[in-house]
Amino acid sequence: MRDTLSPLPDTTTEEGDSQRVKPAEAESSIDLRTVFLGGLFALAVLAACYVAAEIVLPIVLAFVLNLVFQPVLRLLQRAGLPRWLAALLIILALVALVVCLGLLLAAPLTGWIAKLPETIPLLQQKLSFLGGAIRSLERALEHVQSLAPSAGPGAPSVAVQTAPLAERLLAGIRMLAGGAFTTLLVLFFVLVSGETFLRRLVEILPRFKDKRQVVDISQQIEADISVYLATITMMNTLVGIATGIMAWLCGLGGPILWGTLAFLLNFVPVLGPTAGFLIFLVAGLVTLDPLWFAFLPAALYLLIHVAEGETITPMLLASRFTVNPVLVILGVIFWSWMWGACGAILATPLLAITKIVCDRIEPLRPVGHFIGG
Repeated sequence: MRDTLSPLPDTTTEEGDSQRVKPAEAESSIDLRTVFLGGLFALAVLAACYVAAEIVLPIVLAFVLNLVFQPVLRLLQRAGLPRWLAALLIILALVALVVCLGLLLAAPLTGWIAKLPETIPLLQQKLSFLGGAIRSLERALEHVQSLAPSAGPGAPSVAVQTAPLAERLLAGIRMLAGGAFTTLLVLFFVLVSGETFLRRLVEILPRFKDKRQVVDISQQIEADISVYLATITMMNTLVGIATGIMAWLCGLGGPILWGTLAFLLNFVPVLGPTAGFLIFLVAGLVTLDPLWFAFLPAALYLLIHVAEGETITPMLLASRFTVNPVLVILGVIFWSWMWGACGAILATPLLAITKIVCDRIEPLRPVGHFIGG
């Protein structure tokens, strides 16, 4: 028994040692090569997503919305509706919701747009006590500009031509409408097709272990992301209701407008509530008197956000959704640069999907552990 447990004597020569080390070195070099190629592939995918954002973004958004509406689709199917009709009802309900919100928000939004020319003079009047500090800052900036080297007399002047505002607005509206139509079209066919892609992928995989792993990843992504988005939507709805009531009580008017604004901004972690705080601060300064009362809407909005974002929502999602908050804010900044406001909204679900995939693939588990909160 002792002989079987004792290590064998080392009889290998230096040549044998070198031959024994070479496979490990080869394995290490293969791993490094794989990591390097994987990084290049990821950079290529990100570059393609940036260049083809008009096509890729609606498709990604449709697949994420599919995770949200899958439980609703199954509920309608249990009620006896065919799959295509249930998907059509979901699309029509989504369109009707957007149209109703647009009609409700048109009047108050037009009123606030009409007040924009008066905003800057009112802000200057309300914040006149900061005039001394602002003038000092302007003098400092002028002094810094005077120290910078100026162009010579023979330097050519460059005229920058910009498109008129109306043309830019029309181009933005056209792009938004095209993206929305593409998203709804892809979402309808994804809802109708169901699990066709998953079945085909499972069929072509050679090993049963891989088949089971793919099914497990798919089910976990659908369960976690649907619960996350449903919870966030529910909490954002409550935030919107509370914010609308707060705006009405403070005298800002248009509770539907302010509630909808808070609802939408709360989908973007950190940056959305920060922008909401600044908007409520400006709206209070423009609308309300005296000065101390003008700060009240922003303070109450901040209180609502802290109660929801720092207490209630983390408590509801802690059991299945924990990611590093630093990576969340970095993801929001990166995807907002890539895809704008929609990218900022999709940043956290994409990070969560990445973590789920990495946790269930053995070589990528360290990445999943790093993403975890």
